[in-house]
Amino acid sequence: MAPPFSRLVPAVLLLLIILLGVALIPAYADTDIDGGNRRRHTCLFAFGNSLTDTGNGAIFPVTAGGPSTQPPYGETYFGYPTGRASNGRLILDFLVEELKVPEPTPYLAGRTAADFVNGANFALCGATALDQAFLATKGIKPFVPISLANETSWFQNVLQLLDASDYDQRKIMAKSVFYVGEIGVNDYFVALSNNSIDLAVSLVPHIIDTIRSALTAMIAAGARTLVVTGMLPIGCEPQQLALFPGGPGDYDPTTSCITRFNVLAEHHNHMLRKMLRELRSSYGRSLTLLYADVYHPVLKAIASPTLYGFGDTPLAACCGGRGGPNNFNFIAFCGTPASTTCADPSKFVSWDGIHFTEAANRFIARNMIKGLLSRAAAHIATD
Repeated sequence: MAPPFSRLVPAVLLLLIILLGVALIPAYADTDIDGGNRRRHTCLFAFGNSLTDTGNGAIFPVTAGGPSTQPPYGETYFGYPTGRASNGRLILDFLVEELKVPEPTPYLAGRTAADFVNGANFALCGATALDQAFLATKGIKPFVPISLANETSWFQNVLQLLDASDYDQRKIMAKSVFYVGEIGVNDYFVALSNNSIDLAVSLVPHIIDTIRSALTAMIAAGARTLVVTGMLPIGCEPQQLALFPGGPGDYDPTTSCITRFNVLAEHHNHMLRKMLRELRSSYGRSLTLLYADVYHPVLKAIASPTLYGFGDTPLAACCGGRGGPNNFNFIAFCGTPASTTCADPSKFVSWDGIHFTEAANRFIARNMIKGLLSRAAAHIATD
């Protein structure tokens, strides 16, 4: 097992570093992501898709038996497939480690209130932000019939279960971190598969409104610390690069990613941050609502892979087949008989062309948490 990826430093030191304008060192403050003592948070509730799913996809009938339930998924850390879409741990796993809270129970694996007292993970591989009915009006059919509204409904089921079992659910909510991971990426993937960037762009305001509604429901239930992940650089996904080859002018000269797809992701992130500012303004200082940046850490790893410990093919899948610059083809998707796995996944950013390796997830989580703690320190400075 790899050692914990953080060493703690006093919050005052981190704050001084920020105030003096000195570059952040790779260490973390002895404060939680909302500026309080780490021990104040006792559990975590998560929402999202396959980048956050720690087991629901292995149980849900539509996705059970899918790639992430087969070798070589999970081989690096767990030694067997766990339902995680990676060779090891996800960003969520590293966040759980940093917060020192229990691993949340996948919603579909729980049965009783006791299963969810220490948190729940509602994320499901293939989940969209928008529901099936709305997507159908746009001519879009999602891969999986589960949306963020469904996950929010599952959350309400857990609340009712806790109440019925005489647990103080509002106290549990107040001491929990709510993590909303990169929801919306599957909506964009399906829209782009229709070869329409305009269609994908048209979904942005609807996706942002859906995330707002979900956050409002969490806050109404008593959530006080919420972390919302922005969109990843879609144009850097080996899947997208393999499916949409273009001319030289279509690619960013620094990263070789598809420029127009990353512009879409940047637009999503701009609108998401704007919405979060509005929510903060509405609820005041009783609420900690933070934006978690995954976009720029991924770009850093791709633009300068060897600087951060990766190999020289950051846009290729470790596990896949049919070669090419991206090593991605659905016929030889990771886990199928036609696929092969690279010798050292830690040198790759992408695991299977869609999801990240454990090494990339660790790198993204480290940078994401660093950013969250910077915002927490700024929050303390204004008190």
